[in-house]
Amino acid sequence: MSSLIQFVANYDDLSTDKGFQFKFHCDRCRNGYMSRFQPNAIGIAGGLLQAASSLFGGAFSGAGNAAYHIQRAVGGKAHDSALETAVAEGKQQFKQCTRCGHWVCPDACWNHSAGLCEDCAPDEQEELRAQQALAAKEQIHTKTRAQDYTQNLDFLNRDALLQCPNCQAKLAAGQKFCPSCGTPNPAAKAQERFCTGCGTGLKPEQKFCADCGTKN
Repeated sequence: MSSLIQFVANYDDLSTDKGFQFKFHCDRCRNGYMSRFQPNAIGIAGGLLQAASSLFGGAFSGAGNAAYHIQRAVGGKAHDSALETAVAEGKQQFKQCTRCGHWVCPDACWNHSAGLCEDCAPDEQEELRAQQALAAKEQIHTKTRAQDYTQNLDFLNRDALLQCPNCQAKLAAGQKFCPSCGTPNPAAKAQERFCTGCGTGLKPEQKFCADCGTKN
């Protein structure tokens, strides 16, 4: 159909045997416009005959089926006519770009000052804001990648990953007892050192006892 070729590239046919309706989509953003419903006179007549057939025990069954087949036979012409009417209606809701030929919605995809679609003539302010936002996103990404957020983390400090054997609470390095339930920390106890000469407690880095001078 020549009317359709001159209109949007995509549309949905929502027609049934009761009538015809179409949804046309903007060639740029896919926003849609729904045409008005056009009743199918033959389809309605067929439905009435089928209802009468059911009401009177099938007396008009043959007539109902006949109307359905008539509707099928002439549906092509009726459908084409309804589509042509819907296209004429839909054209009032879209703008055609004289540069690319696309039909677009006037609210989101049409540059009114340029008289072209926004693919052919982008809105300067919208384009500027979009590029600024893109540049800001790239700059944030670059700066956050350059910042070292792990410089103060001790990845070799396995004590920081310890859990209480009783309540599974996290235990900090050097804690001898669980702060939640008071259970002794087995790892801390294993790390305790005492002087072999006098029994004084030693710090992990001590090589000599501060009380008796014994090497440990």
